[in-house]
Amino acid sequence: MTDAIDSIETDAAASVDPTYRDARLPVDERVANLLGQMTLEEKAGLFFQTMIAMSQDGELAQADPTFGLESNEAMVIGKGMTHFNVLGSAPSGELMAAWHNKVQELAATTRLGIPVTISTDPRHSFSDNPLAGMLSGPFSSWPETVGLAAIRDEALVERFADIARQEYTAVGIRVALHPQVDLATEPRWGRQVATFGEDPELTSALGAAYIRGFQGSELGSASVATMTKHFPGGGPQMDGEDAHFPHGREQVYPGGQFELHLKPFEAAFEAGTSQIMPYYGMPVGTEYEEVGFGFNKSVITGLLRERYGFDGIVCTDWGLISDSEIFGQPFPARAWGVEHLTPRERMVKVIEAGVDQFGGEAIPEQLVELVESGEISEARLDESARRLLREKFVLGLFDAPLVDVAAAGIVVGSEEFRAAGEAAQRASITVLTNSVLTNPVTDAGSPALPFATGLKLYVEGIDAAIAAEYGTVVATPTEADVAIIRTHAPFEVRSTMFENFFHQGSLDFTDEAVAHLREVAASVPTIVDVHLDRPAILTPIVASPGAPAAIVANYGANARALLDVLTGAAEAKGRLPFDLPSSMAAVEASREDVPFDTKDPLFPFGHGLSI
Repeated sequence: MTDAIDSIETDAAASVDPTYRDARLPVDERVANLLGQMTLEEKAGLFFQTMIAMSQDGELAQADPTFGLESNEAMVIGKGMTHFNVLGSAPSGELMAAWHNKVQELAATTRLGIPVTISTDPRHSFSDNPLAGMLSGPFSSWPETVGLAAIRDEALVERFADIARQEYTAVGIRVALHPQVDLATEPRWGRQVATFGEDPELTSALGAAYIRGFQGSELGSASVATMTKHFPGGGPQMDGEDAHFPHGREQVYPGGQFELHLKPFEAAFEAGTSQIMPYYGMPVGTEYEEVGFGFNKSVITGLLRERYGFDGIVCTDWGLISDSEIFGQPFPARAWGVEHLTPRERMVKVIEAGVDQFGGEAIPEQLVELVESGEISEARLDESARRLLREKFVLGLFDAPLVDVAAAGIVVGSEEFRAAGEAAQRASITVLTNSVLTNPVTDAGSPALPFATGLKLYVEGIDAAIAAEYGTVVATPTEADVAIIRTHAPFEVRSTMFENFFHQGSLDFTDEAVAHLREVAASVPTIVDVHLDRPAILTPIVASPGAPAAIVANYGANARALLDVLTGAAEAKGRLPFDLPSSMAAVEASREDVPFDTKDPLFPFGHGLSI
């Protein structure tokens, strides 16, 4: 594999001093040698990281009009970029690895042959948000991050991250755009499914374990670098509205808890996280400038660089500079607090804030113009370029840019890794209620869970073929011995397709949904399973009479994982990673930045029954 790269590089860089390719030299010396040979345009290419399309056949991908992406060749050769967030997947680990190698071979044809760094959003659990997470595809499938928090096992989280590291590196992914260590202190916030929940101590411990699993004791050639987010804590969104959108741009601290949200990041620094991503939100009513965190010098330089001494890479969240379209609908730049600035002025402000890289942007020519006009110094570019190049060297990308395609097929989604993920899915399931049912014949009582296999089952939200492995599936509740209904935490429908990927707004079930559950429960013992991508108001469902026989929660678990727990074949170990509020009135009265602040929660943090 390396012979092919070497021959390409020899032709492309005949006039280049190859000292930076000598793996025997110290990294800083290699960085200095390479940086000294780079043109302004080549330096500018380092500063932009945006999505890149992955082909389905292992070859270079062409343009993707759905997401407005240019072809691989246009991005690597035309734009001169070397950092990409890979969008989509291929059917197998081998094809993902083959595509990666094609991209690296393309990069090797450039004058300096700087290898690309491929990053990804989370890929190991189900998510329907294409810009915040990906379907697991050929990778092993685990519960969402908040489900890992429900298990409360640092060793398990580190083991998960180590497995994800092995699968990522097998296909050439070297940067994780995670973990997300924001505190989920606002129950309505639409991004909390990827957090470790509401508790600062639990989040700090599990976030650090996650980083250790991906990076190891220190960053090296076998590591995946972590981009911990969203500094200085993205959880306290006003009214729970997400900062991707103008109506969610403000982060507020009515409880004065700004410092509390920094605690998980302090643990991340201790664990050695290589990168940091600030959030879109703008702080309101604090000592910091009221502009989005990516533009915020008082936060990036003053707090992150100076107070915490962080000298790793800082990459903005996606799309702070340029307006765009998603699914054909307008999506303005998230330039909160600086909407009045031009894209050029926004870019200057981000650089002056102390940021190293623009996420979701592909306009290196604009940065070149700003340096040529004297608005940004080339010395300032060199400061960030050193960090960006250094990580490429530390990760070993210059020394071994290609991956073993055959090995990727063995590692990715291996039987061992899939089994570990499915065991975690089962363990994360949280039993909220488990009523005692009376046998009308014997007058004896026993808990609804676990129930025996072989019963007549009425199911909703479960594939009948899978349910048939556990009992006889019937068409109506009145025919059944047990009904099992899978549902989702409520959310409000919003005006654009993209915003509906973020589940926001009221946590109340509709009257129709409650009535349906009560109707089924009135005719047969009913188990309700709720996917808690954020808290749900279960009060009207739990209330007697007409309550289900049992209510359980999942955070990303397949039907077999659920049924294994319900039938007693596996143990439910999950404990709530956040409070479940008793009412929307309690949510609306709570303070966005304060954990455990809803009055009289129906089920508190840590609740979970054993069966």
